[in-house]
Amino acid sequence: MVLATNLGFPYVGSQRELKKSVEAYWSGKISAEDLKVAYSKIQEAHWKLQKEKGLDHIPSGEFTLYDRVLDTAHQFGAIPQRYQHIKDPLQQFFAMGRGLQKPATETSEKIDVPAQEMKKWFDTNYHFIVPELEPNQSFKLQNPRAVEQYNAAKAIGIETRPVLVGPVTFLHLAKAAKGFEEFDTLTLLPQLLPLYVELLKQLEAAGAQWVQIDEPALILDLPANVKAAFEEAYKTIKSQTNIKVLVAAYFGRVEDNVTGLLPHIDAIHLDLVRAPQELDVVLPLLKNNQILSLGLVDGRNIWINNLAESIKTAQKAVQALGQDRVFIAPSCSLAHSPFSTSFEKKIAAENPELFSWLSFSVEKTQEIVTIAKALRDGADSVKEALDKNAAAVESRRTSRQTVNPEVRDRAAKIPAEAWKRPNAFPVRREAQVKKLKLPLFPTTTIGSFPQTKEIRVARQKHNKGELSSADYDAFIKSEMKKMVEFQEKVGLDVFVHGEPERNDMVEHFGHLLHGYGFTENGWVVSYGSRCVKPPVIYGDVSRRGPMTIAEISYAQSLTSKPMKGMLTGPVTMMKWSFVRDDLPLNQICAQIGLALRDEVVDLESAGIPCIQVDEPAIREGLPIRRADWDAYLEWSVGCFRLSTAGVRDETQIHTHMCYSDFNDIFAAIAALDADVITIENSKSQERLLEVFKTQGYPQEVGPGVFDIHSPRVPGVEEMKEKIDGVIKYIPKERVWVNPDCGLKTRGWKETEAALTNMVEVAKKLRALY
Repeated sequence: MVLATNLGFPYVGSQRELKKSVEAYWSGKISAEDLKVAYSKIQEAHWKLQKEKGLDHIPSGEFTLYDRVLDTAHQFGAIPQRYQHIKDPLQQFFAMGRGLQKPATETSEKIDVPAQEMKKWFDTNYHFIVPELEPNQSFKLQNPRAVEQYNAAKAIGIETRPVLVGPVTFLHLAKAAKGFEEFDTLTLLPQLLPLYVELLKQLEAAGAQWVQIDEPALILDLPANVKAAFEEAYKTIKSQTNIKVLVAAYFGRVEDNVTGLLPHIDAIHLDLVRAPQELDVVLPLLKNNQILSLGLVDGRNIWINNLAESIKTAQKAVQALGQDRVFIAPSCSLAHSPFSTSFEKKIAAENPELFSWLSFSVEKTQEIVTIAKALRDGADSVKEALDKNAAAVESRRTSRQTVNPEVRDRAAKIPAEAWKRPNAFPVRREAQVKKLKLPLFPTTTIGSFPQTKEIRVARQKHNKGELSSADYDAFIKSEMKKMVEFQEKVGLDVFVHGEPERNDMVEHFGHLLHGYGFTENGWVVSYGSRCVKPPVIYGDVSRRGPMTIAEISYAQSLTSKPMKGMLTGPVTMMKWSFVRDDLPLNQICAQIGLALRDEVVDLESAGIPCIQVDEPAIREGLPIRRADWDAYLEWSVGCFRLSTAGVRDETQIHTHMCYSDFNDIFAAIAALDADVITIENSKSQERLLEVFKTQGYPQEVGPGVFDIHSPRVPGVEEMKEKIDGVIKYIPKERVWVNPDCGLKTRGWKETEAALTNMVEVAKKLRALY
C-alpha cells in the first residue's frame, strides 16, 4: 500500500529547546551528560509525535547538535589536524563548527583554533560546515550517530528509517585543505565507501529495514566523473549490503544525473514541488519493483498544500507503479519549516484567514498522511480534511489581502532610468572622496552590535505592553548613544547606529512594510544554534512610511564621523522570508525594491552620507541549474539597483554579502554597481579574492578580517596577514577593513577586543603605505 513517510523533522524542538540546551552547555551551565539528556528528550518527543500522526516511515539519524554535514565529517574521522589535539569528542566537534579559544590551565594546554568554513546549503538559508580533506586523508568510523539514534528510537518501541548524508554529496561539497587547492576531493570515494558499507551493516544488524541516503548533489549540473561516482558508490553499496536504500534528491530537478545509480537502489525520492516535471521523466526509468518517493508537500515554505492537486499527481504514479511502489513525502526535510501552527495564537486571533493558509511541520506531516490515506482508502475516507483544505485554498486565491492595485500599477510603470545611477563609479568616487575625506584603509563594521540581554528584555516588555513606547524609544536612544561612543573610543572611521531596535534584519523591516505577516514561534535553524523567525510575505509589498530615518539621523547627530544608513536589500528581504507562491518572484522583488528606494532617497535627504543595502541572499538565491541563471540575475541585480539608484553621486552606496561563491557570478556582482562591497573572507583562504584580480573589479572592497560566528578573537598580526593577502588582489586605495558580518550574536568583551585589534591593523598599514 501507499506509505506516508518523512525525510526529516525540525530538530531544534517545538520551543527551541535544543538551542537553549546547547548554548547552556557552551556557557558551562550544564554538563555534557545534561546536554545528552536534553536532546534525548527532544528526539523521543519528535518520534512519538510523528508516530501518533500516522507516518509509516519516521526518520532518525538526522538530528544534530550543530550541523549534519559536520556530524558526517566527525563520524567518519575527517578531522583537520588543528583539532586533533582536542581529546574530548564533544568539544572537538563544536570547535570544528564554531572555533574554540581557551587559556592554559594547570591541567590543560591553551587551545586557540578557528572554525571551519561555513557555506549555504544549496539555495537555502541554512549554513553547513564545509569538510576539509587532504589527498592522504584517512577515514575512521567513530561515534556512529545514525546507529545510536536508531537504537534509541527502537528502545521506546518506534521503528525508524535512518538518514545519512550521502558519500558523493559529502565529498563533492567538501573543500581541499590549505596547500592542496587543486586536489579533487571526490577521488577519496574508494577510501570512504568501505566505511559507509560498515555503517550500513551496523544499521542492518540493529534491525533497520530501510536507510535514507540524502544526495542533494544530484540536482546540480554534474560533470561526467561525479555522475560516475554516484554509480560506483551505489553499485558498491548494493553489492555489499542487504538493507533497502532510498536515495533522496531535493531542491531541484535531477534530469539525467540518476541514470547510472538507479539500477543499484531500491527507491528514489524526487522534489515534485520544485520540479513537478520530474515525475514524467523518472517514471519510465523505474524497474524491478523500485519505489518512487513523491515529494509533494513543500518542506521549505509555510503554505497549506493543495491536497486535491497532490492526490491527482500521486494517482498518476500509483496507476503506473501500483500502490506498493509509492511513498508520499515532503519535498525535503521538514527541518527547513517551523514546528507547528498550534503556537500561533496571535495570527489565529487577529487574522484567521491568513492563519487558515499556514502549514508548519506538524501540519505538513498530517497533510502527508492525508494524501496517503486518500490513495489507499479513497477520498471519502478523508472527506472532512479535503473539504476544509479546499475552502482554505479558494480563500487564499480570492482574498483581498493579497492584492494592492496601486502597488501593482507602480511596479508595472517603472521608468527605464530608475534602474541605474546616472553616473559611473569613477565620477561618483571623486565626489565621495571629496565629501567623506576618509583615510587609507578605512575601518567600519557591517551594521549590528551585540544584542545584550537588556536589549532583548526591553523589546519583550515593549511588545507585551509592559514598557511604554516613549520609555522604549528613550532606552533605544541610550543604547545607540553608547554604541556611537564605543566607536569613537575604538577609533572606527565610518560609524553605524548599532541596530539595537532591530530583532532581525528582515523581520524588523517586514513590520514596516505592507504585505508582511509575522509568526510568534515560526523559528527555523540558520546555522548551529542560531535560529531565525522569517516573516511571511502574503500580499503586495509597499512602505508604510519612513523606516529608519529617525534612528539613523539621531545617531548621526552624535558624531562628526560619517554614519551609514542600514537597510536589507530586496532579494534578501524576499529570500529570507516565507515568500508567497502565487506571484512570480521577480514581481515580488520589484515591489520591495521600490519600497526600499523610497527609504534610500529619504536617508540621503536626511543628510546620511553612506547607505548600506545588504544583499547576502543574492548568491544563495541563484537557481541550482546554470540554464536558469541569466533570467534570475537580470531581475535580482536589477531590483538591487532599483532600490539604490535614486541618490546623488556623493552618496556612497555600500552592500554586504557573506558566505558566497562569487567566481561564477562575478559579472553580476559587479553589475550591482555598489560603491563599496564588504564580503566574508576570514575563512576562505583568499579564494574569494582571486576573482577580483583576474576579472577586475573597479569599486572598493572590504574583505572581512575576522569571523563573527566564532567567539574567538584573532590577534593583530593574524588580521594584518589577511589584509596583506587582500592587497595582492585589490589596490590598497580601494581596500576597507571590517569584520566578516554583523556583530549581533557576539558579546561586548570579544567585540571590543576584536575591533581594537582591527583598528590597530589599519593604523599599522597606514604607517607602512
